[in-house]
Amino acid sequence: MAHTTDVIVVGLGAMGSAALYHLAQRGVRVAGFDRFVPPHALGSTHGLSRIIRESYYEHPRYVPLVQRAYELWADLERRSARRLFHQTGGLMIGRRNGVLVAGALRSAREHGLEHEELTAADVHSRFPGFVLPNEMVAFYEPRAGILDPEGCVDAHLRLAAAAGAEVHLDEPVRAWTVAANRVRLVTPTGEYDAGRLALCAGAWTPALLDDDSVALRVERQVMHWFTPARDPDLFTPAHCPIAMIEYAPDRIFYFVPDGGDGVKAAIHHEGEPADPDAVRRDVDDEDIDRVTRLLATYLPAAAGVRRRSATCLYTNTPDGHFLVAPHARHENVLVVSACSGHGFKFASAIGEAVADLLMGAARPDLEPFGRQRLLQQ
Repeated sequence: MAHTTDVIVVGLGAMGSAALYHLAQRGVRVAGFDRFVPPHALGSTHGLSRIIRESYYEHPRYVPLVQRAYELWADLERRSARRLFHQTGGLMIGRRNGVLVAGALRSAREHGLEHEELTAADVHSRFPGFVLPNEMVAFYEPRAGILDPEGCVDAHLRLAAAAGAEVHLDEPVRAWTVAANRVRLVTPTGEYDAGRLALCAGAWTPALLDDDSVALRVERQVMHWFTPARDPDLFTPAHCPIAMIEYAPDRIFYFVPDGGDGVKAAIHHEGEPADPDAVRRDVDDEDIDRVTRLLATYLPAAAGVRRRSATCLYTNTPDGHFLVAPHARHENVLVVSACSGHGFKFASAIGEAVADLLMGAARPDLEPFGRQRLLQQ
């Protein structure tokens, strides 16, 4: 006999742990499954820090969602009695008409967000660790900062379990089917039956999706941590913002100040295609040199000895926007968040939205993230 529950969540990283939490908080009988033991370093939700920013350069439609995420992260901090968010402010740097600066300005103006426009000299005067060419400008937003990804996942899972959720760790999903509007899920240890299913499996979603009409691409990413070469106080969160730098047209490098593990730097996208079960975890000289050169160019005093590197995975849609939508053939199966490398900051709000959608509530704000747009590309 299959174990029966109301909702099953597959994948307990950023989105899945948040969905499990919000469903459990509503008293829904919910069971969550993960092939590993989150928080772990094998998927997309690790690396000690994730940037959160409000003036969203990708599109203004994201701003209300990230504003709700800020509220829910603060609530999670209160409920878990642990600090998960560190406000540092944020710089978006590049050419004035580039995707990064122009996009952030568009969102800020459309939503009336607090911000400043700075010259390269302004940035260096305020944040001396940055050395920018004169042709670059910057957009500064005060609300940007850093989330603790491992802490956020752990807090969501602990509070979900305390509210009655079943948490099945180290239990990969082998298969799922739908018959008579019920979901049947098979793992190495048993079978489970539910009325609804949320697929939140990140880089493992393409293998579980059973829908060839939507192409998702998994991308290997590499993060690096460096000991500042000099003036380390310039790069502490108290004195230095997070930053994203458009160093060439539509090519972005990001930086996180030193919270005790070194400054963090990485290139956003530009990674090689990957299979999540066979991703190249070793880091080679090319991985290191590309980021070291960028760090030395724009934050030269930060470019000291590399402490360590780590890989993570992006799961990309063709247009780089989210996918949160019912399965092509099964209305009671929700495909959640192929987030194209910029989703973690939204996880608290996406989790709430998943609970709404699974319980029958309308979420018109998520309609732009549906699957139909991807079929038209």
